[in-house]
Amino acid sequence: MSTPDGWRARWARMMNRWHARRACRFNVPTPIVLRTEPRSIGSFARGRQLCSGNLQFAGHLIEADDAMIWDLDPPGETFIDEIHASAWLDDLAAAGDLAARELAHRWVWGWIARYGRGKGAGWAPDLAGRRVIRWLHHRDFLLRGRPEAEQAEFTLTLARQVRFLSRRWYTAAPGLSRFEALGAVVLGGLMLKDMAELANAALGALEIECARRIDDQGGLPTRSPEELLDVLSLLTWVTMTLDDAHRPQGPELRRAIERIAPTLRTLRHADGGLARFHGGGRGLDGRLDLALAASGVKKRQADGLAMGFARLSAARTSVIVDAAPPPQGDASLNAHASTLAFELTSGRRPLIVNCGAGGTFGAEWRRAGRATPSHSTLTLDGYSSARLGRMGRIGASRLEMLEDTPQKVPAEVTHPDGAFRLEAAHDGYLPTHGLTHARTLDLSADGRGMTGEDLLIALSTSDKRSFDRQMDATDHAGVPLVIRFHLHPEVDAEIDLGGSAVSMVLRSSEVWVFRHDDAAKLTLEPSVYLEKGRLRPRATKQIVLSGHAMGYATRIRWSLTKAQETASAIRDLVRDELELTR
Repeated sequence: MSTPDGWRARWARMMNRWHARRACRFNVPTPIVLRTEPRSIGSFARGRQLCSGNLQFAGHLIEADDAMIWDLDPPGETFIDEIHASAWLDDLAAAGDLAARELAHRWVWGWIARYGRGKGAGWAPDLAGRRVIRWLHHRDFLLRGRPEAEQAEFTLTLARQVRFLSRRWYTAAPGLSRFEALGAVVLGGLMLKDMAELANAALGALEIECARRIDDQGGLPTRSPEELLDVLSLLTWVTMTLDDAHRPQGPELRRAIERIAPTLRTLRHADGGLARFHGGGRGLDGRLDLALAASGVKKRQADGLAMGFARLSAARTSVIVDAAPPPQGDASLNAHASTLAFELTSGRRPLIVNCGAGGTFGAEWRRAGRATPSHSTLTLDGYSSARLGRMGRIGASRLEMLEDTPQKVPAEVTHPDGAFRLEAAHDGYLPTHGLTHARTLDLSADGRGMTGEDLLIALSTSDKRSFDRQMDATDHAGVPLVIRFHLHPEVDAEIDLGGSAVSMVLRSSEVWVFRHDDAAKLTLEPSVYLEKGRLRPRATKQIVLSGHAMGYATRIRWSLTKAQETASAIRDLVRDELELTR
C-alpha cells in the first residue's frame, strides 16, 4: 500500500477534483421523482449534543454553541472527513425538533455554498457515498417549508454528487465505503429524475461487489459485526427502494442478504445488541432489529462459527467468543488483538464486555482499545496476541495493520448433556514464549452458570526449548500472565468471601458471582468502557486473575454463577440514556 502522501494518493485526489468539477457542469433541473421513508437511524442523544454545541468528531470535542461547522478550525484530517461524510444528519433528524432542523439546514446549505461546485475534501467517493445517502433519506426533514429555489439547489447538488460517484465509486476503499458509494448511485439514480441509467450500471457493480466481498458464511474480511450490520442495512435500503420503484432485485443482492442476516442473528446478544469486536460497537438501539426485519430472513447460522465467532446461548444468557484468526492486511486496519476474548450478556444487561473501539475518543484510545489487555481474555508477559505494525489508510486516517497474528485457531462447539461447550486455542504466543493458549467455556443448559478453563501449554520439543529460554530470562521466576474480565459500567462489583470471589449486581437486580481455583491472585481493578455517542470514556472495573506460568502446562479455572435472578413478575424495562453534557 502506498503512503498517504505517495503518488497514488496524490493522483487519486487530483482525479477526484477533476471528476468533481466535470460533474458540476451538470445544470439540468433534477427533481425527486420517487419518495421513500427515511431509513437511516441516528442517535437522539447525540443530536441533542450537537444542538447544545458539543461537537465531537474523530475523537475531538469542540464546544461551540450555534457554530457553523464549516467555519471551525479543524484539528485534523480525520475530523474533516467525518464532518463531510454527514452522518451527523442522522443524529439531527433523530432529535427532530425545530432547533435540530434549523441546524441541519444551516450545515447542509453551508456545504452547498462552500463545496457544491466541486471543491473541497468532501469530493472523495468514501465520503460522498455516505453523504448522498443521508441527504436522500432526510430530504423531507431538510426541505419542508423551504422555497422552491432552495429545493432545486439541493436536488441539483445531489444529482451532481451522484454523477461524480458514478465515475469514481471504484476508487472507494473495498468494503463498506465501496458499498456505500455504489448504494448512493443506485438510490440517487432511482429517486432523481432521468438518472435511471446510472442506477442500472451501479446495480450491476453492486451485485459483483456482493459476490466478491461477502463470503459463503455471510461474513466480511474485516470481521467487524457492526460493519456487517452497516452493509446489511444498506443492501436492504437498496432492495426496498427497488421495490418502491417496481424494479426487480438482482439475484446476487438477494443472496448476499440471505447470507448476512443469519450471521448477524448469531452475533446478537440477548439484549439485542451486537458483540463488540474488531472496531465495532453494539449498534444503535433498534437498528439491528430493523435491518433483520427488512431482510425477511429469519434463520440463524447452524452450530459452528459465524464470521469466526462462536455463540453459546441458553435461556436469557448469551456468550459470544472471537474464535478465529484476526483479519489480515488492509482488512485489519480497525481489527483488534482479541482472539479467544468473550462477552456475556444476561437478559437486557451486559455483564462481561470488551472495552470497545476507542476511535471516537482519539488515536491513543483507538490504539489502546485494539490491544489484548482491553479484552476479556488472557495476556502473557505484557504481550498482545497480535501486534500493531505497518501503516495503512482509511480515508484520511492512518492506522496500523495487525501483524504477528495467531495463525492457527482451532475451535469446536459441542453440547455435552444438553449444555454448551466451546473448546478453542490459538498460537499467538508461540513465537515469543513457546506457549499455546487454550480456553474451554461451558455454559449450563439453564444459562445460570459458566465455567472456564485457561491453559498455557508447551506442546512440542521446540516449544519447550523456547519456554525454557523465557524461564532463564526471568531467573525461573515464571512468565507473568493475566486473565481479564472487563465489566459493563452498570455492574456494581465488590470483592466478597474474604477475597476469594467477586459479587456483581446488575441493574436488573440479578446477582452474579465470580470464583476461581486459587491458582492465581484475584483483584478488582479500574477499567474503561469505550462507547460510541458518549463525550468521554466511561469508568468501569475489571476482574483480574494474575499469576505466572511456571511449567510446560499452567491451568487456571474460574466460574461465573447467577446467585439471584430478577423476579419473574418484574420486567427489566429501564432504558439507559447517553450523557448530553460533558
